[in-house]
Amino acid sequence: MSTRSTGDDTTMVMNKPALKALLMERRALIEPEQYGLARPTGQGRRAQGLSQQQVDELTARALHTYGRLETGRYPHPPVDYLRQVARLFRLNEQEWTSLCRYAGIGDPPAPLSTVSGLEVPGVWQEVVDGIAHMAYLTDASWNLLAFNEPLAAFFAGRRIPGNMMRWILLDPDGRETLLDWDTAWAPAVLPQLRAALAVRPDDETLLRIACEAARDPDLRPLWEAGGAAVHPDGDERPVRHPRHGPGYFTICAAQPMTAPGSRLVILIFRTEARKPHDRIPMLRARAVP
Repeated sequence: MSTRSTGDDTTMVMNKPALKALLMERRALIEPEQYGLARPTGQGRRAQGLSQQQVDELTARALHTYGRLETGRYPHPPVDYLRQVARLFRLNEQEWTSLCRYAGIGDPPAPLSTVSGLEVPGVWQEVVDGIAHMAYLTDASWNLLAFNEPLAAFFAGRRIPGNMMRWILLDPDGRETLLDWDTAWAPAVLPQLRAALAVRPDDETLLRIACEAARDPDLRPLWEAGGAAVHPDGDERPVRHPRHGPGYFTICAAQPMTAPGSRLVILIFRTEARKPHDRIPMLRARAVP
């Protein structure tokens, strides 16, 4: 995907070669017989997989609709059509993001599948185990998928919560452990819950947490007030460590690329907050001569 700047506006530009390459490659992997269609045998058609016309049939679109998309002659294709094609071609989440970017509409507004973000490759447990600081991995519903030993030791009696969002917002242990919970934690985390529901409005786990938050006397005013979702990456918040006492977490967050909405969170504990002038500067690539 490329962009073109015009004054104060930035316009997404379709990447026609990349779009064509992605679609042709994935279309060739879909056998027509899987959908009860015959494989064309006429002259001039030697490509594997579905024909462009068969894609139109399977997506219930007018003739040549898919051909226009694959050749880059369909400016600003609607997301619902791109989703149809992506599911027909069995794209994964990374390919779905690439499809939307190549088509010139930017990042997709939502995951390709409702189950996306609910599982990550098992190798991520090894990644989490290899981190020296407290670290954990959650799915898109904030259910805990993986954690390391330093994080397990952080919870009293090693009572590790099943859902980190619920523990932060609703668990009495969370409210006691996370210092200044009502000013430093809840106001920052509730907007993240609201933002997650905007992307996954049918997520039963998130909906239950939201309902409980809306009924909770301490959270109800914050929930009704709304608020912007502030990404926690690099944020610093007060906490009580079971061994080291009061201190601060510096929160670093990232996302596995194949699981939209999941998150890897690393918690760096310090007994004292950083002074403004001690904050680590942003990382930037060195200028190339």
